[in-house]
Amino acid sequence: MESMEKVRELFPIVQNKVFLNHAAQSPLPRPVADAVHKYAEDSANFGFSSFDDDYGKALFARLIGAKKEEIALVENTGVGLNIAANVLRYPPGSKVVTTDLEYPSVVYPWLRKSLDVKVHYVKNVDGKILPEDVEKAVDDKTVAVVVSHVEYVNGFRNDLRVLSEIAHKHGAYLIVDAIQSAGAIKIDVKKDGVDFLATACYKWLLSPPGAGYLYVREELIENFEPPFVGWASVKQEVFETLDFWDIWSLKLAETASRFEVGSPSTISFVGAAAAMKMLLAFGIEKIEERILKLTDYLIGAVKNLGLRLQTPEERQHRSGIINFQIANPEEVVKHLRSHGIVVSARAHGIRVSPHFYNTEKEIDALVEALRKYG
Repeated sequence: MESMEKVRELFPIVQNKVFLNHAAQSPLPRPVADAVHKYAEDSANFGFSSFDDDYGKALFARLIGAKKEEIALVENTGVGLNIAANVLRYPPGSKVVTTDLEYPSVVYPWLRKSLDVKVHYVKNVDGKILPEDVEKAVDDKTVAVVVSHVEYVNGFRNDLRVLSEIAHKHGAYLIVDAIQSAGAIKIDVKKDGVDFLATACYKWLLSPPGAGYLYVREELIENFEPPFVGWASVKQEVFETLDFWDIWSLKLAETASRFEVGSPSTISFVGAAAAMKMLLAFGIEKIEERILKLTDYLIGAVKNLGLRLQTPEERQHRSGIINFQIANPEEVVKHLRSHGIVVSARAHGIRVSPHFYNTEKEIDALVEALRKYG
């Protein structure tokens, strides 16, 4: 990775704020803003042109260890998870296993009465989801285990490989929300046995809202009929061969694009592609190590302040999110923002989420502001 000074030149936000809130919505790096601006200017001056980078599918596939053909475009994580929920089959007595740490979008698709499926919540133990508790909950009636790779409140990182083994032993699928890990932590869907994975790109992937991806394991794609269909769902040779659309039959694509419906937000995916090129150039392993180094430093500082961590400390279960308890967290967040430091209030505490371009000096500024407030 380049020197931190060179890296930080790509992030204009550092000139104005100490931004430690990437688990919410990230500021755009300069290469992303430039790509979006160029697309907008070219469109204004010369008319809209096709985006020749396959909307970043190949880049995202590289990022998670998948094939381009296993990637579908979606607007956000929730759409991807809803697709997964709607293509599965639910025999009488079916259940889905999730956890009590999940973001609403992970659970809500399965709570609809139309699916007629029971949702079982594995309770966390001191902010952790224990594999043995998941194993007790999963049985032969289980259709899917649905979890976040990284839990949004406290940053706990689930062991996807262990969860997939538990799920597959009972014929269930592993469905993953990766919005708090993609771009910050190495993901390997093949090694970990993931069946479906969805993410938007506006958090750790440093992209505009409106761009997201759904991964569907290659062997599963043709087993499922998409819940919504449109021109983007079918084999493109249907149009290319005839020079007009065949509207008398439905020839679904054999790739994950069968789960797409129509035109995506091109300008959002232009930004996403630029962001992923940058992240892949730096190296996701190096980015992960840098983030964990920063969170190591932050944990030490929080302990020195005498504050209680709500994030498990074991490195293999950590991510870019650290949460610690504090009195009046909403007021503290307002106080910090008035000093140009951006964090979030979550679960009766403060959630801090640095990315790889942040520095120990910025963590020191946060700690000093907390000390003065206290």
